[in-house]
Amino acid sequence: MRVPSGLLLCLPAMLLLAACDDEPDPQAIVDRAIAVHGGEVLAHAEVTFDFRGRRYRAWRQGGRFSYERWMTDSLGTDTLHQVHDVLTNDGLYREVDGLRVPLTEEEAAAVESGVNSVIYFALLPFPLNDPAVRKRYLGPSTIGGEPYHEVEVTFRPEGGGRDYEDRFVYWFHRRHGTMDYLAYDFHVNGGGTRFRQAVNVRTVGGVRFADYLNYTSPALPGPGTPIERYDTLMEADSLEPVSEIRLEHIEVRPLTP
Repeated sequence: MRVPSGLLLCLPAMLLLAACDDEPDPQAIVDRAIAVHGGEVLAHAEVTFDFRGRRYRAWRQGGRFSYERWMTDSLGTDTLHQVHDVLTNDGLYREVDGLRVPLTEEEAAAVESGVNSVIYFALLPFPLNDPAVRKRYLGPSTIGGEPYHEVEVTFRPEGGGRDYEDRFVYWFHRRHGTMDYLAYDFHVNGGGTRFRQAVNVRTVGGVRFADYLNYTSPALPGPGTPIERYDTLMEADSLEPVSEIRLEHIEVRPLTP
């Protein structure tokens, strides 16, 4: 049977469209990971933990949230003070020795970043469905002989926070749905990139938590470099260790929706 020439011309486009249809949906990948990690619990829960000698609390009830940090700090004086930082939907404030104190714009930015970033990483992948998040599927990957989906996350300026220009790449296990690796770039303090490997995975109160081994590479020095290459560098054993991210004394208290 003779195929019409017009149809022949259309075949490449049809095949391309079919290939696009077969590409995994990054939203579905993230939704599955959130479910596997206990997102249903986190949507209505109070989570507390210690990180590097400081106490943190994440309270979420539907669309409302309160992120808190307690620490002992000299604040540039000769005396140690009890400091309590609170970040909510309504704003940010700091209490020192039980009294609320004013913050300069620079101080407020530092407090917000310090509280939000620690809790953000602790609750991943749950925050990946925040309204400001943009997701893009980058392709399949293999790390340590295990199959992964590679998903890029960027942020809209509106609602993306002070660090909305940062770029993230996540590796989700294709069979298990877990988030086992992530990479990101950042602009503060001169900029840089990091790659994190989940270790010491445990489930507390129905939520999957992990500690992380934190790496970098001189091949990916800062924003604009292809951080999606970190999987290849990991396979080549060419990463430089930076630090360990360890959460201690984790507690999860479910709340009534």
